[in-house]
Amino acid sequence: MSDGTSFDQEWAELKAKARMRLDGVDPGGPSPSGADLVVKYDDMGKIGHSAFLLHQHLSSAGSHAKSHTEAAAKSLGDDGFDMGAALTEADEGWQSQLQVLLDACAQISNHLDYSVKSSRRDDDLIAAQVSASKISEYLDVPPTASDDEVPHIPKAEGPVM
Repeated sequence: MSDGTSFDQEWAELKAKARMRLDGVDPGGPSPSGADLVVKYDDMGKIGHSAFLLHQHLSSAGSHAKSHTEAAAKSLGDDGFDMGAALTEADEGWQSQLQVLLDACAQISNHLDYSVKSSRRDDDLIAAQVSASKISEYLDVPPTASDDEVPHIPKAEGPVM
């Protein structure tokens, strides 16, 4: 911003560049309200809950045939069929891929839960800061000439929020 560009001008240019990049990815373009970021807590909660339910369902349904598959593989192997080893290998591949899906569902669910809580905390903090800045507009505090003249203001005790 040393070239004389104001913050507002630079911010507007950055937002326009970001919007152009996102328009190629998101056919919906910018939000209808013109907001920079729109978080719909209900939608995030629904997706997180769906990921949780999918995790639960996959966990039980995905390993439904595990004991039968292992028994069949052992029986075939004991009878001298190569199919027993192949069935064991197929089961191991299935269990590995199932675990990848379970981990992904858990990560989505946990991340969305965290994001909703974190975003709400951020919103509350920003609202408190904006509210405090509005109050300070009404305070009539004359500027001081030096650091020696700065009045001592005691620090608040306990939690601020």
